Amino acid sequence: MSTLRIVWLYPDLLSTYGDRGNLLVLAHRARARGIDVEPMQIRSDQHIPHTADMYLIGGGEDGPQAVAADRLLQDGALSRAAEAGKPILAICAGYQLLGSSFYANGRAYEGLNILDLRSDRGPSRAVGEIAGESHPQLGIGPITGFENHGGRTHLGEAVQPLARVTAGVGNDGATEGAWAGHVIGTYMHGPGLARNPRLADLLLAWAVGVDPSQLPPLDDTWPERLRFERFQALQTAGQ
Repeated sequence: MSTLRIVWLYPDLLSTYGDRGNLLVLAHRARARGIDVEPMQIRSDQHIPHTADMYLIGGGEDGPQAVAADRLLQDGALSRAAEAGKPILAICAGYQLLGSSFYANGRAYEGLNILDLRSDRGPSRAVGEIAGESHPQLGIGPITGFENHGGRTHLGEAVQPLARVTAGVGNDGATEGAWAGHVIGTYMHGPGLARNPRLADLLLAWAVGVDPSQLPPLDDTWPERLRFERFQALQTAGQ
């Protein structure tokens, strides 16, 4: 691949809690391996390019989430990217709108139907650290992040949970996130990829068409220190 094109979708609507950091992490880890990267920030009044190699979408409040869903449905490019097997990472509100429906502004809205799931309102807001044991097929190890959402997400048969929750709420207190094909949704802010470098490398491997084991290794001393500190904090809090 001569240039890896990564699209950051609708930063004017969905970009909370440092989610843009996922774009920075992916670009850094690709360039550190000699892969040229073209980051593309596509606002909600622009057409989404169909020629990109990866698509990212972040979290946001109810109003911007509803607007984003409507514009994504009208544009159609993200759905076509999923059908073509392009990697997609969606965070929080962005994750919810990939399903069949989500709840915002006091009512249900139509989602993109990219993932077999639906979201509604939970009994309380989930705020704080989230951790879990990821699906073994992904090979990314334990996950760690920060969640802040009022929704609960119910998975259908055509998706797998990203992880089984060991701390926090995630989808419903038992599972966190979802994945199918090359599409991953999660409630992890943080940004999530800064705390989970193996998840970042999985997305990169999908984008360039190789197994993650074929990517040259990087020095992850600092990310691993961050992960250790976050897991230790949860362990200490639980004592």
